[in-house]
Amino acid sequence: MIKVLIIDDSPLIRQLLTEILGQANDIKVVGCAEDPYEAREMIKKLNPDVLTLDVEMPKMDGISFLKNLMRLRPMPVVMISTLTKKGSPITLEALELGAVDFIAKPTVNVKEHMSHYSALVQQKVRVAAGARVRGFKKPISNEPIAANTQFLLNKVIAIGASTGGTEAIKEVLIKMPKNCPPIVITQHIPPGFSASFAQRMDRTCTINVKEAEQGDKLTAGNAYIAPGGLHLSIVKRGVGLYCQLDDNEPVNRHKPAVDVLFNSLIQTGAKNVVAAILTGMGSDGAQGLLGLKQSGAYTMAQDEYSSVVWGMPKAAIDIGAENEVVALDKVTQRLLSQAIKV
Repeated sequence: MIKVLIIDDSPLIRQLLTEILGQANDIKVVGCAEDPYEAREMIKKLNPDVLTLDVEMPKMDGISFLKNLMRLRPMPVVMISTLTKKGSPITLEALELGAVDFIAKPTVNVKEHMSHYSALVQQKVRVAAGARVRGFKKPISNEPIAANTQFLLNKVIAIGASTGGTEAIKEVLIKMPKNCPPIVITQHIPPGFSASFAQRMDRTCTINVKEAEQGDKLTAGNAYIAPGGLHLSIVKRGVGLYCQLDDNEPVNRHKPAVDVLFNSLIQTGAKNVVAAILTGMGSDGAQGLLGLKQSGAYTMAQDEYSSVVWGMPKAAIDIGAENEVVALDKVTQRLLSQAIKV
């Protein structure tokens, strides 16, 4: 049984989350706290497995509480975030501090989508309970590697990730040199958060990082992140490669889906692709990675120890979709090694 403590200043949200989580046979809400001070005592007393934590609260905000928690007692946390311009950067900061995942606060029309929302909340709590939680790490060195290396002009790097992926992607991109091959990324992320994520990466990295737009041409030194709520494919026109966005049905229950990106690259010439599947829940991307490998791409999967959730990489390894299994801190180096001009 997964024991959950809900921390939220809104009585309505506390009641709603209690009802939603109470419907699951394997989850038990052991308590509710309306602020972090009350939560601190309840954590000691109730020893929960997972916290749900509101980002904005009186007395002490969720971020300050999370910083203290991850320093003193790292444990799985799912952030309950408002879908606002202010809310998304703060939520991404929470993931940086060690929160496993986040979910948008239910909106007024939640009744129409209650069964979907309930299933999502329950699933995120289950995944968090089994996640590998680490306390806040000092910022990763942003010293790019291989800054003077020459890369093959036609190479493309492709990355897929889900839970734990925002921080894993940061660790990969931050070491990329200015002249690296173009990078295309699908991270499972809701609309409203992908733009903030891309901007945050762009400020942090030496390379340019942007949310992919329809018709963007892939060029060296640039990374393109699939927008939340849209699939990203890569299409060939003449000798150039371009981003294509579409609003088709979810694939593997995700939009954007990693399989959509990987499968599109099979069509553009897989021999020029180096692909990696990073931390995440489920199996999205495994079949696409296998297809890439079988078509001549070089493929890799993140190892279990460095993954927050070893679902997607494990699914890829289980079907033999990877050429190698790589620890997160070596992924950048291994991706680039396959694109070097000899």
